[in-house]
Amino acid sequence: MRQLAERTAFWAMDTAMCMMMNVVQWRRRGDVCSLRTFADYITEHAALTRQDYYRMPAISGSVQSEHFLAWDNPLPSGHVENDRTHVSFYPAKSRNAPVLLLLHALMSANDSGYRRVADWFNHRGWSVAFPHLPYHYSRRPRRLLNGELAVTADLVRNAHTLRQAVIELRQLMALLRARGIREFGILGMSYGGWAGALLSFLESDLRFLSLVQPIVNTERAVWENPGARSLRSSLRRQGHVQGNTVGLSHLGSPLHGVPLCDPKNIFITAGVYDRVSPAVDLEDIARRWPGAQLLKVNQGHFGYRALPATLRALEPIVRR
Repeated sequence: MRQLAERTAFWAMDTAMCMMMNVVQWRRRGDVCSLRTFADYITEHAALTRQDYYRMPAISGSVQSEHFLAWDNPLPSGHVENDRTHVSFYPAKSRNAPVLLLLHALMSANDSGYRRVADWFNHRGWSVAFPHLPYHYSRRPRRLLNGELAVTADLVRNAHTLRQAVIELRQLMALLRARGIREFGILGMSYGGWAGALLSFLESDLRFLSLVQPIVNTERAVWENPGARSLRSSLRRQGHVQGNTVGLSHLGSPLHGVPLCDPKNIFITAGVYDRVSPAVDLEDIARRWPGAQLLKVNQGHFGYRALPATLRALEPIVRR
């Protein structure tokens, strides 16, 4: 009975949050790409390798201080606020301390919890970089919600935005290497975990990779996720059907790559009652990444148990 009550409570929480996400997507119901536009995008990029698709251009307009970094967006979006990359930086006492890349979730609107995580790492000798992912925080266009444009029925913009996020993270690592940093870690939540997984296929100087309920199955994220019902309705009205994103899976799905870091230092945290990023998908990716550790916590996609459990598992590696 206790397990049933717990599952019901977390499903109710997930349902409420997914309803909110569907309302936001309903606001963007006009943002949908045509079948032809998406087919043309796939045709243009399908033959690219991951290295080509996420190739890092020269950094321009860089401004740096002790507590932030900013530079020009390498793939302009047309939204002036979004076209300036911004990273909050929480330095450790040692100038050359390893740096955690702390990657927030989709539509994250408050960074207070992330600041507590940064403090946790600072006390263990790590600096922390907190990038504002596209369309979030300082990059939110006026009169829009945090992340409102990051995931909509405009599949081309979704792909462009994720590509932009990964390239910017590569640029961030390059800027930090120029400061003398030689080691990094990734802690990504949900959408941030998706971007972090793709980054880990491209960069090798990672002490650890930790993904908390990441999006890994891109087809399921579009066509089965309860938080994407409004999005699916918009796509179906344009004639889109399940399976039409497969042509980009080798570039955008974490299921189609292997991290370059030590497999023993890969942690994937799954919520037992999660319907947004189901545990079955995270079990799948853990099998594809031999040596990766799968942590399971009793919560849905939204809750407060997964992150503390992840930090406890990371502590021996962080302190090493």
